[in-house]
Amino acid sequence: MPRKIGTLNTPQSIIDEIVSKHRNGATLKSLSMEYSKPFKTIKNMCTRENNKERRKEYGLSPTKSRGRKPAVSLQEYKYENKRLKMENELLRDFLYLAGRK
Repeated sequence: MPRKIGTLNTPQSIIDEIVSKHRNGATLKSLSMEYSKPFKTIKNMCTRENNKERRKEYGLSPTKSRGRKPAVSLQEYKYENKRLKMENELLRDFLYLAGRK
């Protein structure tokens, strides 16, 4: 169920509190009742924080490692375009010499 318009995100300090209580043995259901948040929200918070910690253990960034590819310069695009035109011309000539049109 989507978040209602105008509701605020949970502050990181409360998320840390919830995660530490869960690690000390509190159940997700009791935490959801205590903080008056849905069970699934509490579960997702704990899972997200555990994943962040695991990534830190392995020396990875806390967020996903995927991202945008680095920007390609105009010169590289021109070179690629020229190369593809030459390749296209060579293939066209080959098909013409092979007897196809």
